[in-house]
Amino acid sequence: MNLIPYPQKVEFSQGEFIIPENFKLDENLPKEETEYFKKHFAKRYTFKYGKEDEGTHLINSLFPPSLTPLHGEQEKYTIEISPGGIRIHSYTKQGYFLALQTLIQIIDQYKDGKKIPAMKIEDQPKFAWRGMHLDVCRHFFTVDEVKQYIDYLAMYKLNTFHWHLTDDQGWRIEIKKYPKLTQIGSKRKQSMIGAYADNTFDGKPYGPYFYTQEQIKEVVKYAQERHINIVPEIEMPGHALAALSAYPELACTKGPFEVATTWGVFDDVFCPKEETFKFLENVLDEVIKLFPSKYIHIGGDECPKTRWKECAHCQELIKKNNLKDEHGLQSYFIHRIEKYVNSKGRKIIGWDEILEGGLAPNAAVMSWTGVNGGIEAAKSKHFAVMTPGAYCYFDHYQGDPQSEPNAFGGFTPLDKVYSYDPIPAELNSEQAKYILGVQANLWTEYILDFKQVQYMIFPRLMALSEVGWGTSDPKNYKEFEKRVISQFKVLDNMKVNYAKSIYNILGKVIPVNNGIAYELSTSQNADGIRYTLDGTVPTLHSNTYQKPVAIPGSLTVKSAYFEGGQLKSAVSSQQFTVSKTTGKSITLEQQPSENYSFGGAFTLVDGIVGNVKQLGKTWLGFQGKDVVATIDFGQKTNFSEVYFNILENKGSWIHLAKSAKIFVSDDNKTFTMIREIANEEIRNAKGKIKLNVGMQNARYLKVSIENAGIIPAGNPGADSKAWLFVDEIGVN
Repeated sequence: MNLIPYPQKVEFSQGEFIIPENFKLDENLPKEETEYFKKHFAKRYTFKYGKEDEGTHLINSLFPPSLTPLHGEQEKYTIEISPGGIRIHSYTKQGYFLALQTLIQIIDQYKDGKKIPAMKIEDQPKFAWRGMHLDVCRHFFTVDEVKQYIDYLAMYKLNTFHWHLTDDQGWRIEIKKYPKLTQIGSKRKQSMIGAYADNTFDGKPYGPYFYTQEQIKEVVKYAQERHINIVPEIEMPGHALAALSAYPELACTKGPFEVATTWGVFDDVFCPKEETFKFLENVLDEVIKLFPSKYIHIGGDECPKTRWKECAHCQELIKKNNLKDEHGLQSYFIHRIEKYVNSKGRKIIGWDEILEGGLAPNAAVMSWTGVNGGIEAAKSKHFAVMTPGAYCYFDHYQGDPQSEPNAFGGFTPLDKVYSYDPIPAELNSEQAKYILGVQANLWTEYILDFKQVQYMIFPRLMALSEVGWGTSDPKNYKEFEKRVISQFKVLDNMKVNYAKSIYNILGKVIPVNNGIAYELSTSQNADGIRYTLDGTVPTLHSNTYQKPVAIPGSLTVKSAYFEGGQLKSAVSSQQFTVSKTTGKSITLEQQPSENYSFGGAFTLVDGIVGNVKQLGKTWLGFQGKDVVATIDFGQKTNFSEVYFNILENKGSWIHLAKSAKIFVSDDNKTFTMIREIANEEIRNAKGKIKLNVGMQNARYLKVSIENAGIIPAGNPGADSKAWLFVDEIGVN
């Protein structure tokens, strides 16, 4: 069946249930949840309540009291469909509501034929935390839009909404004790537009945009009716510029401050003094009254230590409390906040940087920079939610960046999300119990409106849903993809602006016979792919794709998918720049970050030069690591020029290299350096390095590019490890 997430167990039996036009509902059904079901089908069927013995079509029975639900079984349910009717068993109203979501999908699938095969479904989720996040600070979304977002989560059985309410670019929640947070902090004088590298602004005031406490209560109630828990996030100690613009006395310096108009990370953060803690405690008091969630998210990520290093109060605090350094001070900060939140009967969860300097006693970790934060937390018996950027950041590109709207970077297509396993292989079965679940995050720097929100979450939310439910099977991805396409009809009826990237042509460079070929694929029949090699737009009469296309030299491949004589996809375009390294064997001494590792080492010799405005598929990113690449030409080869590109984007912590060295060898053991360049020469070339190395004749080429190291003070991300982005090493 076309169900997402697919149930744990489905057994078909003889017979069919005829879908009636007039549904008779058991009068004992939970009313709120049943009204949700009725509303979905209100235009198609009529409903009336009656007694079970009067021939009702839908009945809910609680599991016998003797079957006490085990931990995690609150969401368990069964559905039995027989010619006589539909019976749901559940322990709780939440289980009943989840059963209704499955039943809605079943009826939607079979409604045209009016017959549902008899079956029994036994189902429950693997993970207790199945979440989606929404950043409303970079760009704001209305109460009605947030409710729509919650509806999407409910449809696919996600149960946690992480609401990112405060950041440098805006404070979005009314705090009655501190009115200036919204009077000043909820607006900014302008916003960045386009690619970050363009450094352009719209010149238009943004805001004031925030949610009143009454609106918050309304959204919380709406989510509760759909059995979704809202976890609010109040960022600290970093990402605090919006708050500091309203109350500058909470900083280490006097300011003045303004709400950030650019994206990125900023040096001005909360100063750990008593008035700051009192302020945050008062804010949290109001937040806790609004949100019944067991967990309160306190951020904790990307907190530069620059101001703390220069602050006499902070240095005295480090000395007084025998803290090791500023990382210890961050731990002190989080410990103080956790103790207060715990005193209110709640727990804190934070991004994995809260591990710095030692984790607070009862804190849970949201592992975003990779999986290591979750591993460290679980091994020390702390709960963790897995949300690694490489798989769970839905602000990344989901299709070919050249045919997608502007996005943050990265490349996280549907199949990659579906391939994720939230339980790290490094954990044993006992440690794995501390993995609460999985969550995807939607940061909105480049998402200007709710239509774009829809585009970025769909269909990837469906993959996340099945991963969190525990029934994903990456080996059968194509089967899942068919179910996704069937769900598009539902989204069409809802007028959701979902991404159709899976229809588009995917191109993959593969090494062949000491060169390269371009492999094209689509979710549809590959016979419908047409392509050209001369840069013209493909038509129905262009080359029919049959096998990977040989790339003999520099050229542009354009491709598209046709069905029934009509163009069905975007036109994909890929330019190739071929050199003597293209397609050759290459090895790296250190591997790139998983977020920016598409294609692995081969990306550096695939003939595709990286686009400086798109950090998707064509760059490799290394945080705090040097790039040492060795290329094997296969035989001694003449060349006199070596080129490669390095990216600079300081707002995203991406810095030019300190230096680079070029070596040659004939045996891959003894290397001779033939050229060296320092940072000044790299800077003068703006990262586009083209070096005359004299006439060389060698089998092996080694390029060693030195990472900038620790980001210096005065830069976004100061004291953190710099990123080094490299692409296309070529020789002529």
